[in-house]
This record gives sequence, structure tokens and C-alpha cells, in this order.
Amino acid sequence: MKGLLRRWRLPAGNGRPYGCGPRYGAPGRAKRLLVSQLFQPFNLQAGDEAGWEGRAGEPACRSQKLMLQGGLVYPSGPGCYYYLPPAVRAMEKLVKVVDGEMQAVGGQKLNMPSLSSAELWRASGRWDGMGPELFRLVDRHHKAYCLAPTHEEAVTELVAAQSNLSYKQLPLRLYQVTRKFRDEPKPRFGLLRSREFYMKDMYTFDASEEAARQTYDLVCDAYRSLFDRLGLPFVKVQAATGSIGGTVSHEFQLPADVGEDRLLLCPDGHFAANVETLNGERTSCPTCGEKLTQTKGIEVGHTFYLGTKYSSVSNAVFYSPKNKRQLAEMGCYGLGITRILAASIEVLSTEDNIRWPSLIAPYQLCFIPPKRGSKEEEQGVTLLERVYDDLTEALPHLASDSVLDDRTQLTIGKRLKDANKLGYPYVVIAGKRVCEDPPVFEVWNQNAGEVLFLTKEGIIELLSKVQVP
Repeated sequence: MKGLLRRWRLPAGNGRPYGCGPRYGAPGRAKRLLVSQLFQPFNLQAGDEAGWEGRAGEPACRSQKLMLQGGLVYPSGPGCYYYLPPAVRAMEKLVKVVDGEMQAVGGQKLNMPSLSSAELWRASGRWDGMGPELFRLVDRHHKAYCLAPTHEEAVTELVAAQSNLSYKQLPLRLYQVTRKFRDEPKPRFGLLRSREFYMKDMYTFDASEEAARQTYDLVCDAYRSLFDRLGLPFVKVQAATGSIGGTVSHEFQLPADVGEDRLLLCPDGHFAANVETLNGERTSCPTCGEKLTQTKGIEVGHTFYLGTKYSSVSNAVFYSPKNKRQLAEMGCYGLGITRILAASIEVLSTEDNIRWPSLIAPYQLCFIPPKRGSKEEEQGVTLLERVYDDLTEALPHLASDSVLDDRTQLTIGKRLKDANKLGYPYVVIAGKRVCEDPPVFEVWNQNAGEVLFLTKEGIIELLSKVQVP
């Protein structure tokens, strides 16, 4: 690689202490995003939220600890969180990736009310069937509502109101990304099991069962594409239809020790199921006879073929080629947006440092100049600013994805440790070798687990391969 001088693997534990710096952004310079100006309160301990989540001393999971310590979330009450700016950046990037996959299969984005009428839920039978999971409220006119955990009733009412819907307008694939609410009896593990969360939910309307099953396969393939792009080790498993209903259901699971679902998997990939789906314990694969392995998983996606369960209640019909009114065949497809954020940190990170799917890291790149008062300070600051400016000019898509750690009163090691907490995929350091000719910078490629020593040209070449949503 042009500009590459040396590389070696990082030792386990990332052997450097912490770090931080002065006054960047003088007139005439390109505007730089400075770490000192970011709102990111570090070092909240998981135990600090024991008053809201569970009992004091109850173990927290890795993602919960890292998201608290890294200033990504802050607890506001049982199962509810402030999403701080880095988490919002990651979530917005994830939504962009999800939008791309959904629109590639014909998805049209809308937004539905969070307040959902009790009348709709009573008509479908779920007002009572959902039990205490529903957040219920009554307005000043004594009309009952719930804070919707899902929107099958609402979207079906919307489509049913289109009285002249033609088969030529099908399939309809409508989706949203919005807050959902679920009165969890025991919120825990941070964003993995919370009471208020973000979800992508798609609802599809087709002219026949055959077409609806084709849509089902198409959306499942889009989910596979999404998780592949994120680099997450998912499995698709047979699942129970639960309170949503329908006749076919699958979950997309990330295997993890902290997962609340038990999964049975064929080692050759012929069979996979959530244990709750099975009538009795199964020990061998029904296809090849191999012994099934059991693991735990975090559910991050769920798909359902609904048939006419909801369209028959709301009379969501379309006119067939023979001008006959016919019930639409439906499906629904959920992705837990905030749960994917937490689950990806859970499965990719070390105990001490966040590792993100590269596409959705809050920032791709952190620049760390020399410590104030060091012999490298004057030359190092100037050269690092030049790298920052030249890089963002050559690769403008990284301009808003780069930060400069201007807290130079702190050591490089302290700032590097803070960078690891947030999980920047790349960290560029102006260390001792910045005074060489040509200047050489220390580049930590965190996801690859390696340190590179590169010239400015080498850095630009390395980062030219970075993708952002």
C-alpha cells in the first residue's frame, strides 16, 4: 500500500493508557468537529441505574455497560433512556441503511400515530389479548387509547379507507421507523429490553396468497442483505406467531450469551427454530438427522405472514381484474432499530471497548494531536490539521464523520482510551514519528485490530475505502 511503512497486530488489551487538546478552528481553516464540544458524558456506571432497572447488584450486560460508560445513553426511568448525540448519529445511519433495503423491495415510508384507538384493538381482539403489555390511557373525552407497540390495526384501517383500491396498485409495501411502547414487567439489559424503543415496521398488502408469500421471501432476503452489510452473525429461525398472529413466522437472531431466546440449530444449516415454537424438545435435524446444537439469541427482526387476519376485520379490500371486491393478503415485518444498536455492540465489542458495524459507527475517524508541552506539539498540531483538511477535501463524505480530540491537556494514551470507549473505527495519532521526514502518523484500525504507521498519502489511501450510508 502506498504510504504504508509498517503494521503489526494489536496486543490483547490494547496496551496504552488514556488522552486530550488546544484551540482548533482558527479563521481560514476548515471547520473541524472538536471532541471538547461534543455532549458525551463518559463513565456512567451500570450500577448507577439500579434504582430504575431491577435490583441493586443485578448483573448488567456488556452492551448496557459500554453504552453507559461511553456516553451513548442515559437512563430516565424504568426501561426508558435519553439517546445522546453519538447514539442518535449511529441510529440515523442505521435507519439510512434500512431505508435503502426497504425501498429496494418497493417499500414506501410513512408515519402513523403513536396513539391508537381502543376501538381498533377491540375489533381485532387484541385490546384484551395483549394484557398488561399495552400502555393504556383515556383522554378528556373519556375515549380510550393505547400507546402502540405495533401498528397492524392502524395500517389496515388506513388501507381499508381507500375504497377504490385496485389490484393494479398492489402490492402495497408500507413502512415506518418510529417509537414504540411496551409495558415490560421487568426492563433490563439497557436497550435490549426496554419500554420505549425505535422499530422499523413494514406492512404489506397483496392480491393473493401466492403473491404475499413471494413478498415474504423478498423481505426476508432484504433482512439478510441488511445484516450481511452490517457484518452481524445472524440466524433466521422458525418462530411462534404470538400476539401478532398469522400462519408463518421467522425471527432473525444474533447468537449471544445474554440472549433471552433459546435456539436449536442444525450444524449444517438445514434447520433452525426458537424452542418456544416446537411442540416438545427436538434433538435432531428433521432433514439430515444431525444432532441439533442449542444456543441463546437476541431477536433483532421478526417476519409474519398474516393472511386476512386483519384485513377481514377492517374490510381492507381491493377490486380484482373481474371488478370483484377481494380481501388483501397481508404480512408484517419488524426490525428493532435500537435493539440492533445494542445487540451489535453486544456481539462485536470487547469487555472494555465498543466495536461498531463500520457502516453505523457514530464517527468514522478521530484525530489525536500531541500533548500540550511535548516536543512534538508545534509541528505535530500543524501537520495533523493539514492531514485533517486534506483528507476531508479528498474524501468529502468523511468531513462530517471526523472529529479532532483537542483536549491536549490530556496524554495521547488517555485520549486513545476514550476513543476506544466510543469505538471510532480509525484513530490517527500525531506521535513521536510525526517529526520524521516525511512525517509518519500512527493509525489504529480498530475493527481489524492492527496499528499502521502511515504518511499522509497512506492515510488518505486507507480511508478512501471507508463506506458511509
